[in-house]
Amino acid sequence: MFNLSKMIAAVLVVVAVLLAGYAFVLGDKPTVPVTQAGVNEKAEIKVQQYPVVITTRLVRAGQAMQAADLRVALLSINPAGASGDAAQLVGQVPAMDLHPDTPVLSQQLAAGLAMQIAPGERAIAVKVDEVSGVANLVRPGDFVDVFFALRRDNGEVDQSQARMLMSKKRVLAFGHLSLDGPTLPDGKTPAPVLSSRVEPARTAVLAIPVDEINPLLLAENNGRLSLALRHPADEAVPTPELFAAWPTVLRAAVTKDAEGRRTAATSVRTLEGLDLATAGLSMETLAQGNGAQRLSSGRLPRVPTVRTVRQPAAPEHRQNIEVIRGKEVASVQLP
Repeated sequence: MFNLSKMIAAVLVVVAVLLAGYAFVLGDKPTVPVTQAGVNEKAEIKVQQYPVVITTRLVRAGQAMQAADLRVALLSINPAGASGDAAQLVGQVPAMDLHPDTPVLSQQLAAGLAMQIAPGERAIAVKVDEVSGVANLVRPGDFVDVFFALRRDNGEVDQSQARMLMSKKRVLAFGHLSLDGPTLPDGKTPAPVLSSRVEPARTAVLAIPVDEINPLLLAENNGRLSLALRHPADEAVPTPELFAAWPTVLRAAVTKDAEGRRTAATSVRTLEGLDLATAGLSMETLAQGNGAQRLSSGRLPRVPTVRTVRQPAAPEHRQNIEVIRGKEVASVQLP
């Protein structure tokens, strides 16, 4: 009985020592006070936001963006090609429809050689070789005069001729070199990196006013074009007042007022731009020059009236035969 009491007492002492050691370990750790501010900081998750230009309304493809079409919004993502400055995108042209609240990305905007063409111009390629292309020394960005030569063909071309067709036209591309390049974030296009290696060029792309394309096509298809390289600072061009405009294939319609008189706005006018290009040009007109020009006032030369004069009919010659009946002789005229 006495030994059992000793054993229980020893166990209790050991348990007391273990509990004391555990309490000592717990008491050695610093106590972190839990405050309401600490709870809020843990609960709040900070999300980074990026300024991104988005559309405020529907912007159609091919329509230059205005300041009212754009605004800057804070988004949780920063898409590739996005911009944070709306002013840099004003004037840019989307290549696809942009719906409202859509981020405007660089890959959605029109780019390439088309952005190098001024309003009213068109890019058109002409065939060149080492001779007509100034020994392959032409570079994109240069200015050239376009000459053409026509050989007599006993038809529309009466005599062989050579003339300057157009002056100071900008070269957009020549062979493998081009002004086309990636668009920078500020909307500008970097200057082309031109190679010092000279390679034979087969085509040259020129920026031509739309109303001058018809004579260029006729001259290339019926003659030979040659490019003449000029200094970019040379401003000399032909004087338009010295040469009358060519008559077109299609004539402008003439309307009449309530009293049946022709209106001066349509009967006397000079076609320009797309209207002149639509009216067309014939090869005969291009070749004849002064012989087929319209009046300097813009009116077409009066076409002489051709009257058909009926010639008097030639006297009819009918054959007569004689019919002999016994002693009677009669003359009968054949019908």
